[in-house]
Amino acid sequence: MPDPKYPVLSATGQPTSFAEATAVRQIDSHTYSAFFQDDWSVGNVPHGGLVTSAFLQATSKHFATTLRAQGQPHTIIAHLDFFRRTQTGPAKLVVKDLKLGRQTSVIHITLIQNDQEEVTGTLTNSNINAESGLSLDTEYSLHPPPVPVDLSKLRGDTDPNWELLDTIARPGFRKVFTKATTWLPRQGQHHHSLADEWIAFSNGERFTNESLGFVCDIWPLPIEAYRPQNAHRTKGGKPSKTPLDSNGTPYWYPTLALNLDIKKTLPAEGVEFLFVRVRTKKVLNGRFDLEVVITDEEGDVVALSHQVSLILGMQRNIAGRAERGKL
Repeated sequence: MPDPKYPVLSATGQPTSFAEATAVRQIDSHTYSAFFQDDWSVGNVPHGGLVTSAFLQATSKHFATTLRAQGQPHTIIAHLDFFRRTQTGPAKLVVKDLKLGRQTSVIHITLIQNDQEEVTGTLTNSNINAESGLSLDTEYSLHPPPVPVDLSKLRGDTDPNWELLDTIARPGFRKVFTKATTWLPRQGQHHHSLADEWIAFSNGERFTNESLGFVCDIWPLPIEAYRPQNAHRTKGGKPSKTPLDSNGTPYWYPTLALNLDIKKTLPAEGVEFLFVRVRTKKVLNGRFDLEVVITDEEGDVVALSHQVSLILGMQRNIAGRAERGKL
């Protein structure tokens, strides 16, 4: 259930579920509507992972209706570009069929609010369960390896290696982070630039493939680990050699581009937990990269994501809409 310490509500005065927050309605064969809730936002801006999942939901509906004859229900690739800040409230998603093929099909989606194009996405669908072809065991594994976990002990916070993250910084601003329950390594992360987590929905919902847009964008930001007051979250507890300011200047990290590569289908009923590793390789001039690996409880790769984001002052997020325009 949602943590009573952080009673974040939607505009209706009630918390909304992930299913409600990402629901899309078909208007015609190539147009869909969505409604972004305030309780799934960062400041005044709907969370980028939520928007990505709305794109996945629209794609799923499009291939279940207009493109049903293709028999390609699974999104395997998504690329999104975020041109402008989205906002809470209604949104329209307009679809263009780019390429309809026997093995894969590609569509383009434009998200429009107040007559402005704010996000575009190119998504590729296939039928993962019917795929065939060369397969090789690459012997890939995460390095350094994550510490072992007993998933049955996470909810009770009794796992010897993982601890519940029970304090959310600025929950009134980072509202969307109240929607996920997160466990971090008790002995700290391997490095300031890397973060491991186990994640679950706070309200007991389960992760499906359409949830992966949200999962790939909800994690402890490695950049925040560079603040001296967060040094204890890294093994050895040593501050970074290039520490971020210690006065707690709040930042907003809007996404410029997000790529998602989905490797497998999750069960139709969903899964309770997923593992996420996020790593940044370079932070320079207010721009940084993120590499995200999502695995299931067996350690099998579910999805990969690469993202490019900006580091902006919080005021850029909460500025009035007359001042908004481009990121």
